[in-house]
Amino acid sequence: MQTTMLKAKLHRARVTHSELEYEGSCAIDGSLLDCAGIREYEQIQIYNVNNGERFTTYAIRAADGSGTISVNGAAARLAAVGDIVIICAYVGLNQAELAAYRPNLVYVDENNQITRTSHAIPVQAA
Repeated sequence: MQTTMLKAKLHRARVTHSELEYEGSCAIDGSLLDCAGIREYEQIQIYNVNNGERFTTYAIRAADGSGTISVNGAAARLAAVGDIVIICAYVGLNQAELAAYRPNLVYVDENNQITRTSHAIPVQAA
């Protein structure tokens, strides 16, 4: 049996482009992809903090260090330039893999530059 776990998260990135006429997907700064361990063409989930939209697409690589987060194709109707998004990838793990598993969490500033990384989300206080 496999359990679906968070593999990687880009936390509170800002959408820099929204290209309705571009062939689908989400272009993401290559440095962010590398840091998070998200592969080009990997399925991702995008959660739009501004409007509550949640949608599935796949990652494509944008220029390293560019800060690019470009929501393309039909998904461009779900995110506008300046929106804050959380981008996640998931992985299926078997029971033996779960004990040592830790996700890659990447936190960015308002220019989508990495501010810190982690492998655990802090405990939420009541």
